Amino acid sequence: MPMNAGTFILVAVVKIVIAVFVLLTACAYTVWLERKVVGHIQNRWGPTRVGPFGLLQPLADGLKFILKEDLTPPYVNRTIYILAPMLALTMALTSIALIPVGPVIHAFGISTPIQITGVVNSATGRGADINIGLLIILGITSLGVYGIALAGWSSNSKYSLLGALRASAQMVSYEIALGLSLVGVLILSGTFSLHAIVEMQQGTWFGFIPKWNIFRGQIFAFFIYLMAAFAETNRVPFDLPEAESELVAGYHTEYSAMKFAMFFVAEYANMITVACLASILFLGGWSGPVFGPAILQALLPVFWFALRIVFFMFVYIWVRGTLPRFRYDQLMGFGWKFLFPLALANILITALVVAWRA
Repeated sequence: MPMNAGTFILVAVVKIVIAVFVLLTACAYTVWLERKVVGHIQNRWGPTRVGPFGLLQPLADGLKFILKEDLTPPYVNRTIYILAPMLALTMALTSIALIPVGPVIHAFGISTPIQITGVVNSATGRGADINIGLLIILGITSLGVYGIALAGWSSNSKYSLLGALRASAQMVSYEIALGLSLVGVLILSGTFSLHAIVEMQQGTWFGFIPKWNIFRGQIFAFFIYLMAAFAETNRVPFDLPEAESELVAGYHTEYSAMKFAMFFVAEYANMITVACLASILFLGGWSGPVFGPAILQALLPVFWFALRIVFFMFVYIWVRGTLPRFRYDQLMGFGWKFLFPLALANILITALVVAWRA
């Protein structure tokens, strides 16, 4: 049934509170997962002391950040120095508002998609979102580089400045390859709506091959997106802005306590965002077997979506524990000389195939 203005606002507020809580909790326990997985890769245990299997370690780390002395060096540009981590965290948390994590649910006499900015299409009864939602997400995540650049510049430290310059050049370069890798999916789908893209990937071929975009000729686009996402989030082997062997800690060298924690959370929130987009655009979103009573049918799509996110987080961590860091010239060469031409070739081939089939 249609919602009145008051109910709509209440539902939106509830979804915002739940989304922020889930996202921050996921960031905290991604850190726990990373410490455990990398520990086992390196023949260590990882956190074991705080709670069973170290599960309360994220809570202890959060309290540590809150209680640590918050130092502000006397030589920094104080206003920008304080605003930079806030900007990075705000951009990281805002982008999740446009990502659908499930289909429309029906509860308490109302129908709503599992998305903060989503509504229900009155004609089809399915989820609908902002038509240019994907462009807005890419735009918001691109603004995150300003937080890093301003942090390095305002710190008045050569290590921080070099880290910020590296991050800016790296993120601008790989943003191009990342954006171009999505054009093939948009050509196949004919829409920017994330809900519509997921709906087009429902079903199977021959009863067992999912109709995911990765199986519809976008395997190279998925590879390009994955590599560019590693670089966009400053993760190994593309973590040159934070290279401790060269830059101490890079752009956040002069930060401590909660201001450092904001950069820390922003990085993991960005990882979750790109994992969500990869799942929606290439791996069918929340598609999967749905069975059982109504409550289970409502929860299973969210479970399948979360399972894909956990898979991507594991890949992030696995790569960190396996591959060495690139040299900076190798990083830039890989983006401009390999990923960029490959993305253009993928667009051309996809467009020709779609035109031929038409």
